Amino acid sequence: MKAEVGDRLIVESTHLGEPRRIGIITALHHADGSPPYDVHWLDQEHDVMIFPGPDAHIERRHTEPGTS
Repeated sequence: MKAEVGDRLIVESTHLGEPRRIGIITALHHADGSPPYDVHWLDQEHDVMIFPGPDAHIERRHTEPGTS
């Protein structure tokens, strides 16, 4: 798994009826984009360092044409 600051980390629920968690990656600990990541959870308004498990995936941040 590789990510960049600004990407979303989506963690799917493993229990029926629980919502998936969505967070914004705010910092990387490795230059190559590998975990762990500092993530700001949108549902609880707090930041944590996380090593994503197999129930997680990255949603790339979209950039405007002509920007990086």
